[in-house]
Amino acid sequence: MKNLRERTRRAVQREIGDAAVRLFIERGYDATTIDDIAAAVGMSPRSVFRYFATKEEIVVGKFERGAAEMLGLLRARPAGEEVWVSLRRLFDVVEEPDQREITRPIQRVVFETPALFAVYLQMLQGIQNGVVEVLRERVAYAPQDPTPRVLTAAAFGCLVAAQHAWLAEETEEPLLTYVDRAMAVITPRA
Repeated sequence: MKNLRERTRRAVQREIGDAAVRLFIERGYDATTIDDIAAAVGMSPRSVFRYFATKEEIVVGKFERGAAEMLGLLRARPAGEEVWVSLRRLFDVVEEPDQREITRPIQRVVFETPALFAVYLQMLQGIQNGVVEVLRERVAYAPQDPTPRVLTAAAFGCLVAAQHAWLAEETEEPLLTYVDRAMAVITPRA
């Protein structure tokens, strides 16, 4: 029963998130209220707040849901693979094929809205902490060795730099092409 409840909860969150994203893209983040989002999904504002604590969480939550998938991908990478290659593969989840038409507009909303961008960066930091732990398990780094944190921070820095560059250009190239370019700038030592 709990599994059904959780699936139902995720489905409602997805519905709210999709409606909010459409409104944020159409009207702008600041011009869209929780009342607008609630009306778009046919529920009360109070009900929306049962699924999301803040308006920021609605948007960033879409990105955050990829965190578990990222960690799962990292755990599934081949054991002998270079860490930098494994870190690059994490970002394959940032472009969902069925979401391509809204990927750029919603990322633009996030990057151009200071409050959202701050929440996004905080969320990325949380994901990085999880990645560092998985790297420590995979490579058996010593607890005090900064290497996994340095590599993870560099990789996520490349992601954010790639997003900035990709948003600055009107291009048909996928975001992951920019991620590849950004990560190619850095060549970690073995």
